[in-house]
Parts: sequence; structure tokens; C-alpha cells
Amino acid sequence: MKIDDLKLKSGEWLRGSGPESDIVISSRIRLARNLADYPFVSRASEADRDHIENTLHNCIPDLQEGKELLYIDMKTLAELDCQFLVERHLISREHAESTGARAVAIDGHERYSLMVNEEDHLRIQVMHSGLDLEGAWEQITGIDDLIEQKVTYAFHESLGYLTACPTNVGTGMRVSVMLHLPALVLTRQIEKVFRSLQKISLAVRGLYGEGSQSMGDFYQISNQITLGRTEADLVKQVADIVPVIIDYERQAREFLIKESHENLHDRVSRAYGILRTAQTISSEETMHLLSSVRMGVNLGLINDLEIPTINELFIQTQPAHLQKLSGTELDPTDRNIERARFLRRHLQKHTNGDEPEQN
Repeated sequence: MKIDDLKLKSGEWLRGSGPESDIVISSRIRLARNLADYPFVSRASEADRDHIENTLHNCIPDLQEGKELLYIDMKTLAELDCQFLVERHLISREHAESTGARAVAIDGHERYSLMVNEEDHLRIQVMHSGLDLEGAWEQITGIDDLIEQKVTYAFHESLGYLTACPTNVGTGMRVSVMLHLPALVLTRQIEKVFRSLQKISLAVRGLYGEGSQSMGDFYQISNQITLGRTEADLVKQVADIVPVIIDYERQAREFLIKESHENLHDRVSRAYGILRTAQTISSEETMHLLSSVRMGVNLGLINDLEIPTINELFIQTQPAHLQKLSGTELDPTDRNIERARFLRRHLQKHTNGDEPEQN
């Protein structure tokens, strides 16, 4: 498997068939780990980073049990390919923009990836479609155990796993769920929900995690504290609150259908119409319009589209994906034109049996 093979398919977390997938896009668990015999990445020499990468490279292939695993030396990767992996949520922006010896391993279904020499020596992440934190936890703890059989992690008897960032010390675990909350945004209740989450030590971030803006009404809810908490506690904390947010979003959608049906239908129809006919369109506008269309599909206002198709368009219309799919690097103006062409081609074939545009 090569990196270009990824552009021809979507990750399993985007398939839109997991529990509560009308609102919950994906469930993710990430573990931060460091090898006991080396300094943290920020203090490590280039020789240390080389040794860390070689050590982890030697034990990672066994995880797949004979299945396909893509292992990428990040030093050899073009900037466009790095951004492509960020857009697919397979690596962090920090990992893409860093230098020196570093790598990423990706399984064939994109259910998990392992970043080597990011902020920590190893970042393991698992992503499942919909609300499936228990399944994600079961998978990631199995991966973690397999690696720990071959290396010695930096671990303190009373503190737990030692990590580069003090906020990760303990379990080294971040539990997060990505939610699509357009109705809470439209009814202006989203800030109230965020304030309530902050009171119980849950963080709210944008589509691409820490420091990113909200686009397309997507939000990531995750734990902030790991020290003094068990892995089961952290999974339960997030798993208990997400159904409450889901209920709020569903109530907001019901309110919009009942009290503002014409305005809602008009908003969804206009969004769908623009996406199918625009001649040039930005990534940000595309995200907002697709958000309205996605809600419209879930509310039965649009009947000729499926959620997995929309989920894929959220990713495929991002700058790096668009360029990878078109086979050429494009400046921002040309990207906006190509994005509009891509959307027309892929949305018109879902309408009244029409064939896609041939341009």
C-alpha cells in the first residue's frame, strides 16, 4: 500500500454506519507513550530520534498480523502529502510541520495510526465510526500491549506514564468524540453547552483538534485531565456526557422542524443548490454548506444523497485532497474552481439519475 492509494477510498471512521452516526462522526482514543531509555523528543538529539524511530519501526509491523500496513518515513514526504494526512486525521499538524527523524504507520482501513517522534516518542490513535468508545478502547489497549511487550515505556510507580506535556501524565490518554451540531449552532445554544462542558473538565476543539477553528459545525469533545484517573474513568466520563449532547442536538433539530420548517427547508435547499451549481467555491464555504446538507439528509429534507457520500465530500474537498485527486498542485484561485467542478460532478450524479459532468 502507498500513500496515493488512500485518496481512492475513505477511512472506516467516515463510513457513517456506527452508533448515533447522524450526530457522532467518530470516536477517537489516543495514547501518548515514551521509551524509557531516551529523552523526550524536545530534548533528544538527532541520533536519539533516529534510534527511537528505528526501535519502534522494528516492532510496529507485527501489529497487523500479516495484513497491509503503510509505514511512512516523514522526512521523505512532500508538504502536500503531509497536509493530506492531516486532513484525513491520520497525523497531527505538529507532526506534519516538524523536522528530523519521524514516521507514521497507518493500517489499511485507517482505523488506527501510530505517530513516531511527534511530541512524544509514540502517539497511538484509534478512530471508529459513530459512538463506539468501548470498541476503540478495546482495540487501542491491544495495540499498546503488543508494543509494550517489545519496548520499555517511561513509567513512574505513582505518576503513571511519563509524557512530554504534563497534562498527559498518568494514563497518557485522550478520549474524544467528533460531533456534528448544526442545530445547536442555529438555535444559538452551542455556547451554553460549551460552558457546561468546561465546568466538568471537558475540552471543546475544532475539526482538527487543539488550536483549530470550528468548520462545518464539527466539534471535538475530549477529556482535559489524565493524572489520577483510570482509563476506564476517562472513557466513562466522555461516554456519559455525549448522549446528553446528542439529545440536545436532536431536540434542537425537532424545534427547527416544528417552529421554522420553511426557513430550515430553504436553508438546506439553497445550500444543496449552491454546491451543485457553483463555479468557484472556497473550502470554508463548502464546509458550511455541506453541514446544512448533511443535516437536511438526516431530517429527510433531501432524499437523493447518503451520509457516507457527504462525509467523504467534507474530506475530499479539503485543499490537499483536492490537489491529490486532480493530480496537480493548484493555487488558491484554481483550487476554488476545481472544488466547484468536483462538487458538481459528484453531486449531480446523485440527482434524478443524472450523469456526472464531463468537465
